[in-house]
Amino acid sequence: TIALCALTALCEGIDLQAAGVAAAGISAQWAPSPSELGAFFSASTFGLFFGAIIGGRLADVYGRKWVLAVSVGAFGFFSLATAFGGSFESLVWLRALTGLGLGGALPLEVALASEAAEEGHKAKAVAMVYSATPLGGALISLVSMQLGSDQWRDIFLVGGVVPLVVAGAISLWLKDSEDFLKVRHARALASKATRGQSFVGVKQLFSDGRASRTTLIWIAFCLELMLLYLLLNWLPILLQSAGFSRQSAAAAQIGFNIGGMFAALALAQLLSGTARNKVVWGVYIAIPVLILALAEVHSTFVGTALVVLVLGAAITAAQAFLYSVVPASYPTEIRGLGVGVALACGRIGSIAGPQLGGFLKAAGHGPSQLLIDITPIAIAGSISALMLLSNTAKGRGSG
Repeated sequence: TIALCALTALCEGIDLQAAGVAAAGISAQWAPSPSELGAFFSASTFGLFFGAIIGGRLADVYGRKWVLAVSVGAFGFFSLATAFGGSFESLVWLRALTGLGLGGALPLEVALASEAAEEGHKAKAVAMVYSATPLGGALISLVSMQLGSDQWRDIFLVGGVVPLVVAGAISLWLKDSEDFLKVRHARALASKATRGQSFVGVKQLFSDGRASRTTLIWIAFCLELMLLYLLLNWLPILLQSAGFSRQSAAAAQIGFNIGGMFAALALAQLLSGTARNKVVWGVYIAIPVLILALAEVHSTFVGTALVVLVLGAAITAAQAFLYSVVPASYPTEIRGLGVGVALACGRIGSIAGPQLGGFLKAAGHGPSQLLIDITPIAIAGSISALMLLSNTAKGRGSG
């Protein structure tokens, strides 16, 4: 189960970053404005918002396995279709549909990994699964380095074929969550009983002392994903605007993802240890500092690549912490919804992030100024996440 969830996360990493690494070729073909390019980057995350809520809720009613298989197959199919888009407008719509499938898959891989792991290792399992996401991003960046900018369609071909293969593997070999099956057998599934259950479920996210934790989860996800998606989509273009070649920008993007992968794996080992709180504090303090450092060092490639690598490690570790907290915050019967709504809140940020980047770039802000502009977002996101850390340390009884 954990291996298949990790493969799903790897596919998501490929598709989530496909738009960013293909942007140079798309811009050369259709010359979109910065705001139009921002809309293209945000399209998939707009779909993610609805997919996360719908997928999480359906999984709580019908099971994790088949909703995950359909979601992975859907984002693979629409990514494949993106490779054959005939206009910039069609790419935007196809990316939105790709995001719908991505959104359905994200909460399920988190819930499944948590439910498959033994007690005491659930956060570790979630963080390990999440570490495959930046690996997927690094792989698609590596693919883009081997292609000319006019071969951008091949990036979406890779992002389509791989998930379709993984969807088949999920259908054949994934076992549904035993925790979920026990809950399903314990409750009625008649359509009359399930009508209006989503509303009741959302209310339950705030009951039994979960109100403050749920609120902090939503705020932290929104701000952290705003920052992450702004950087994932705009970093290659910002680096090229600073004078680096397309290959150098892609190499830096690979470093961002490789640093993130190793950071998530390292955090997975530390989440159940005594150093957990100190590491999380260090990660969230480092993020705004590193963004400011990147604004200062972008004149040299070596310095830029090093800061980008460490920044990728910090941001991905921050995400891994958030993903590990959410499934542990809700009981099995509302876990899919709890994770889905948290990720949907994150999608609000991930929609706004690329749009904000487009707005700032259209306003004439260069790479350094843009990075300085987004530092307050990083600070606010770190504060909310550290408040969440304090809340989880108090246990489930805090509200």
